[in-house]
Amino acid sequence: MKPSRLLGAALLAGAALLPAAAVRAADYPAKPITLIVPFPAGSGTDAVGRIFGNELSSILGQQVIVENKPGANATIAASLVARARPDGYTIFVTTNTSHSAAPWLMKNVPYDPVKDFTPIARGGNLPFILVANPKRPWKTVADLVADARQRPGRITYASGNSTGIVAGATLARRANIDILHVPYKGTPQGLTDVVGGQVDFMFTDLASGLPFVQSGQLRALAVSTAQRSAIVPDLPSMAESGVPDFDLNSWNGYFGPAGLPPEVVARLNAAINQVVAKPETRQRLAALGFDAFSGTPQDFARFVGEQRDLWGKLIRDAGIEQQ
Repeated sequence: MKPSRLLGAALLAGAALLPAAAVRAADYPAKPITLIVPFPAGSGTDAVGRIFGNELSSILGQQVIVENKPGANATIAASLVARARPDGYTIFVTTNTSHSAAPWLMKNVPYDPVKDFTPIARGGNLPFILVANPKRPWKTVADLVADARQRPGRITYASGNSTGIVAGATLARRANIDILHVPYKGTPQGLTDVVGGQVDFMFTDLASGLPFVQSGQLRALAVSTAQRSAIVPDLPSMAESGVPDFDLNSWNGYFGPAGLPPEVVARLNAAINQVVAKPETRQRLAALGFDAFSGTPQDFARFVGEQRDLWGKLIRDAGIEQQ
């Protein structure tokens, strides 16, 4: 065989040995992408994810289909993504619930939040607020705490995610009160029962809770962060409300399964950064109570590791035992 033919045969053989994902990465995306949301429709992460999904569809030139897979502190959705084919056609928009808190709240989490995922990009933060049924006599957090001390074990709080669980337990520990936790599958269900009076109060993300506050169906008492939020500047922080060392925030970010090709990661990261750079999109997200920003995959990977350690400390300090 002539040398030129030998070279051609060798190149063809080498190409056949390349991983299929690497061969396809240059054409990505060539079909619709599924965006998994670990919380129910109507939750803050769902509302934000749908805005991002719509924007990403325009930027990437392929439809981004949002699928809700709620339950088990977001571990159902996380497990599904961890087992998905690492080709960029199944991606995950999630929060600290699945990657920072669940490993400390649950004894048997069926995935490793670091080893089983490829970090793509931060999406931003979802600040939380404490909301109460307006028929309760509390105008401030101090009123709630005083009432709880008068009626130990009688005041209830709902949760629809890990931030709500940890925030309620942290309030109980910091304020030295006995309050009853009522867990829900998702934030919308918990809010419905707080509005209806079946449960007394709840820590909820601004995106989910603010419409109820604006309509008068719920009363907002404080934000869960150390400082006031620019989105709701009139609400005091928990520290201002007499509860020291209280600083909880919910982060939002995008992952793929482990082994996602670097070219696909770069394409998705660039697209997400384009979304948060658009002033009109940032305004829409801010109206939901979402603080949008992003960065590099490497920055996000470091952040995820740091947050896992931080939430472990928060959960231990709150006295929450693994279930």
